[in-house]
Amino acid sequence: MEHRDMAGGLARLLEGREPNLMDATGRYAVLVPLVEREDGWYLLYEVRSRTMRRQPGEVCFPGGRMEEGESPEECALRETEEELSIPPSAVRILGRLDFIAHRANFIMYPVLALADARALESMALNPGEVEETFFMPVHHLLEEEPLEYTYRLIPQTGEEFPYELIGIPRDYRWQPGEENVPVYPWQGHAIWGLTGRITRHVAALLKQMGESRGEAQI
Repeated sequence: MEHRDMAGGLARLLEGREPNLMDATGRYAVLVPLVEREDGWYLLYEVRSRTMRRQPGEVCFPGGRMEEGESPEECALRETEEELSIPPSAVRILGRLDFIAHRANFIMYPVLALADARALESMALNPGEVEETFFMPVHHLLEEEPLEYTYRLIPQTGEEFPYELIGIPRDYRWQPGEENVPVYPWQGHAIWGLTGRITRHVAALLKQMGESRGEAQI
């Protein structure tokens, strides 16, 4: 391949390509359901079935792995219907929140949406995935800060790492990382991890909206 042809081919490839998380092993999407009830606004959460192989019994939002050619919105709506029997027609997408690039090499897209409270009255849980659901009032997010914990991520290379080939000493000072874990206790549940981070992000947006309108809360 000639140099000019290679450059042109790469330019055409990149022009129609949407950048992704480098070396990503998967893409996921979750729906972040806002619900208006008689006494105010709430967020809807799930508790994962205790029979599930990964994170049994943990609090989460409805969602899962994106299929080939699927948008985050399509994935979030599909997973919500599969897990809670809430049809897409009962959900109004409000927009994408900040995505999460996870250290385990996957990317997660949270999608904020308004769920019809009447549709939730007849929702049916998929027992293989969902043990229960619960609501947390939005005003609680605005009034109470989460508990926050931070732990260090220390690189461990192992004896087989090619220090000599790279030309660095075996006592090379690798840059450690940190992971911040917000925790929202609520009526016997703990909202934490990625779900806690998304919840904290929603709270920050609500506070920003309130400040721009000169309001204390919605």
